Amino acid sequence: MTRTILDIHILQNVPPSNLNRDDTGTPKSADFGGVRRARVSSQAWKRATRRAFNNLLPPEELGVRTKKVAEALADRIVERDKSLAPVAVQLAAEMLKTATGSKIEVPKRKERNGGDAAAVPESAYLMFLSRRQLDSLAELTIKGSGPDGDVKTLVEHLKDKENKAAARKAIDARHSVDIALFGRMVADSADLNVDAATQVAHALSVHKSEIESDYYTAVDDLSTEEESGAGMIGTIDFNSATLYRYAAIDVNELHRNLGLGLRDDESPSTPVEKAVGRFLEAFITSLPTGKVNTFGNHTLPSAVIVKLRNRWPVSFVGAFEEPVPKGPNGGFLRESCQRLAAYVPDLEAQYGIATDDTDSWVFRVGEETLGLAPLGAPVSLDSLVRDVSTAVAQRMGSTG
Repeated sequence: MTRTILDIHILQNVPPSNLNRDDTGTPKSADFGGVRRARVSSQAWKRATRRAFNNLLPPEELGVRTKKVAEALADRIVERDKSLAPVAVQLAAEMLKTATGSKIEVPKRKERNGGDAAAVPESAYLMFLSRRQLDSLAELTIKGSGPDGDVKTLVEHLKDKENKAAARKAIDARHSVDIALFGRMVADSADLNVDAATQVAHALSVHKSEIESDYYTAVDDLSTEEESGAGMIGTIDFNSATLYRYAAIDVNELHRNLGLGLRDDESPSTPVEKAVGRFLEAFITSLPTGKVNTFGNHTLPSAVIVKLRNRWPVSFVGAFEEPVPKGPNGGFLRESCQRLAAYVPDLEAQYGIATDDTDSWVFRVGEETLGLAPLGAPVSLDSLVRDVSTAVAQRMGSTG
């Protein structure tokens, strides 16, 4: 079976920063090629990408990941029928128990010391549902609870096999873009799991990276001249790096997760085409926000290479197994681009994946990245998103 795999490779300079820290407040790191590298976890960058979706997609095409899922569903029930406000949370909890097979109950921490009368039931773990799925559940809840919105009526309604099946189907239909890309686990109902269509690697510095500490003081604004010393002192760890970032999308899996276009005037490939374009833009331009107010480390990638393949996802991190040395005039970006310019054609030739079926694009900034020009068609960010989305639509049209 022919596959469609999208590989995204990024080189990005990040100045002094603490994008992603461990439990001690130190920037995360990892050994690679025998030396310590700066690292930004895949979870941190996936979170940043999901947050970027808020500016790129309408709310109804996104999901919400929360333990407060009963509260989220209750809000939608009340939006449709304000008279159900007094029992909306109880109705939502009963519907979610049936739809997901999970316990929806008041957390034990809120039951202690006599409990809290206003405490809202929660799921035991983060639950990832699309807004469309919540809307469908809200409609089923109102219908099943009868004209008076009775909880017992809903419970009896959901005992019917067809009604229970309808509730579970509502959870497993029309996944949002972020669920389709990043997947979902429902611990109590494995059949509701969604396999992620996207894999995101931990970002690694292409060179050895040292952790430094910033010793700071804060002055009390109301201190007099006679009062010496700082009102507060402390340290913040940071590093700086040229990062190699990588992500891959299994476009076929994404297509299965999203389903076909719903309108008669919409191509069957429209959902996957749109999702790929939005992910590209979000992943390229997003940045984890750890300590960003302290360091103001707002940078964008210097180089992006995108490959549309028909076999496997392929990372180019091997080009940097030997740490990149500092250039004669300083900097790591120029040598990093030269490494990739030599490594990529060699790897593709040896594995037989440099074929006419592989589309390649290069989006780059600055003279230091000139070495990457032969690796693909030159594009800007806008044309990259447009061209890749079009190529995906064409491939899905030929295999759909």
